[in-house]
Amino acid sequence: MERTPPSTRSARPVWPAAEPWPELPDGTPLTIVKLAPDGSEVTRYTGAVQAEAATAPWVCVAARWTNRRVDLDGLSCVTGDLLLEYFSPVEPFNVFAVYAPDGRLRGWYANVTHPATLDLATGPPTLTWHDLYLDVVALPSGATTVRDEDELDEAGLQASDPALYRAIVAEKDEILRRIRMANVPFLPDPATSARATG
Repeated sequence: MERTPPSTRSARPVWPAAEPWPELPDGTPLTIVKLAPDGSEVTRYTGAVQAEAATAPWVCVAARWTNRRVDLDGLSCVTGDLLLEYFSPVEPFNVFAVYAPDGRLRGWYANVTHPATLDLATGPPTLTWHDLYLDVVALPSGATTVRDEDELDEAGLQASDPALYRAIVAEKDEILRRIRMANVPFLPDPATSARATG
């Protein structure tokens, strides 16, 4: 799988990065925890590392969609779908690639976040990601939609924490750039989805 390294962008804010993660063997079980912007827990679920689907600083985790069907700006998540979820201790966003049971890529859902953290002291290890309002939906057709800009405005960060506000907006722009360039982790790869579903 061809992987294009991220570009160097002087305008991109520097985010405090989490501790580097050790290499996780294929199939390692993880508990995934999502935090809301205020730090409260939203959900937790289990997944398994897909070691061949990502290279550092990314970790790919496979999980099944077990909730009811959700339709988000052209991207559907249907019960039984496979999600290949990409997390990083360095990059302040994550990406969920959604595959139908037949291996067809439905699209990507990206979240602006704080860099993810990994607690190896829990059993299984706990990977935590802290959401920061803005999301981007990307479809295989090339269509993109930015979501929840109203929530970011309502949070009042532009006045209360302008540096964080600028960082969130800049990271949304970086996600859109990576989608246009088909950069990591926006890489449709039927071989990866076939391995993960097998």
